[in-house]
Amino acid sequence: MQPPAGPDRPDASAPLPHTRSRPAHWLATAAALAAVILGAALTGPGDATAGATAPAKAPAGPPAAAPDPGAARYPVDCGPTRPEVVRRATADLDGDGRPETAVEVRCGSGGGTRPSGVYVLAAPAAPGAAPRVVATLVDPKEGMSITGLDATGRTVSATLLGYSGSGVPRCCPDLRRAVKWHWRDGQFVLTAQPVAESA
Repeated sequence: MQPPAGPDRPDASAPLPHTRSRPAHWLATAAALAAVILGAALTGPGDATAGATAPAKAPAGPPAAAPDPGAARYPVDCGPTRPEVVRRATADLDGDGRPETAVEVRCGSGGGTRPSGVYVLAAPAAPGAAPRVVATLVDPKEGMSITGLDATGRTVSATLLGYSGSGVPRCCPDLRRAVKWHWRDGQFVLTAQPVAESA
């Protein structure tokens, strides 16, 4: 049974008082929306978005100096004298942002040519300490001389000069081989061209 329509029951087609739009409601909504947009514009993206899109920045300050070959201690026995540095080449060989130095050293000799060693130096372990020998690429015990030492990118290259036999004078190597050491998987990997006879 439906209740009779009368003056005590509002017209069903008329909006209820709490659903009517008033200018004050619109102004409050617009002000709240403007505050949200302004806040988002000022604060920018959250940390997750910024970390994913922002490029990594290099640390501030001057670039690191290459290790000084004159200050290093080499695994070479030259008796009472220090090994002499013959050649050096610098590059960031392991990609850590700090340069390493590839260096050729040998003991001084009054005549002939003493065999050379090739070592890679890294920064000292502590301030004021000597540079560290982190790799031996050529051991002087192998009896070779070196020419054309270079370091580029993650590669050290050189030409090794050797002897085909014990009768060849130590002044005049008669064998030559171009070699490269590539930094790969935490170590230097050697690649070499075929041995060629010196002209």
